[in-house]
Amino acid sequence: MHSDLQSLDHVKTLKRKRLWFRLLLVFLFFLSCVTSYFIYPVISSYETSPNISMLHCDSLHMQHKWESLHLNISRLSHLFLKAGDFFWQEHPSDQALPYGIKGSEQLLLKILSIINQNEPEDIDLECRTCVVVGNGFSIINTSLGGVIDKHDVIIRLNDAPVRGYEEDVGHKTTMRLFYPESASNNPGLNNNPETLMVMVPFKQQDLLWLKSIVNNEKRVRKGFWKLPPLMWLGDISKLRVLDPYYFHQTADRLLKIPLPSKPGKTVQPTTGMLAIFVALNYCDVVHVAGFGYPSFKNQNDQVHYYGHDTIKQMKVSPHNVSNEAGALKMMEDLGAIVYLHSHS
Repeated sequence: MHSDLQSLDHVKTLKRKRLWFRLLLVFLFFLSCVTSYFIYPVISSYETSPNISMLHCDSLHMQHKWESLHLNISRLSHLFLKAGDFFWQEHPSDQALPYGIKGSEQLLLKILSIINQNEPEDIDLECRTCVVVGNGFSIINTSLGGVIDKHDVIIRLNDAPVRGYEEDVGHKTTMRLFYPESASNNPGLNNNPETLMVMVPFKQQDLLWLKSIVNNEKRVRKGFWKLPPLMWLGDISKLRVLDPYYFHQTADRLLKIPLPSKPGKTVQPTTGMLAIFVALNYCDVVHVAGFGYPSFKNQNDQVHYYGHDTIKQMKVSPHNVSNEAGALKMMEDLGAIVYLHSHS
């Protein structure tokens, strides 16, 4: 009788242990689900957010983000000047370069009769993922090269190098915005063969330089703050001229910069801010990297990820750095742009 009671107690004990074990498994499963729910977004935001964002490419979503900027203008999909777009318009441009084409019509007509005016090839997608790679020092040691190269459209600025910096800035370039003073005499060194070289004309001298390049005429030397290349080894068929509309709207609507009533020294958008505005028009997902300036507390801090320019030299810049920083934060807060790396 006593042994029977012991056996019964033993069975009851085993059942209780099994029950507790099952409850423990259920609890651990529940705990893992809760942990994943709260922790995964945090991990994702630091490690995989670029890839996840690229997968969630929604044109309608981007249109809502665009409207949230309250610019009161429509998004445009064409980027480059075309002769037929403005030479026979009923209401010609009332602004001179860089905000319009007033006074440069005939010069542009000569250039556009030679160079190509088409948009990037193979980018006719339902949804475009784009990244604007800035020249800021903040991109150093980010190892973003592989992520950058996964985008459909990769926009670079001026003479920023790729060779030697591929680990951080990537290999590919879809478009490079430049002006004569920032042009490289051999674009093939830091661009792909299919890269479009997009001229941003700031003044008539820029167009005269471009005309001399495409026609192989005597090079223009005067009127530049830095002598542009006298020999340009790029592919003429890859040259484009950015519509000044983008510069006008970047200054007027995005940065709220008063447009000049007459020629002279004025505050102007940086090429980087212009490129972001171009991307917001042309793309459905806009990522940025390499933007932002060092603190002005240390005047010797390096500005770019290449070269030796310091923050001290920004004092003579025609750009309003604080204004642009505010605009970048506003666009980031609204989700119109997403940084690919941490930034201050």
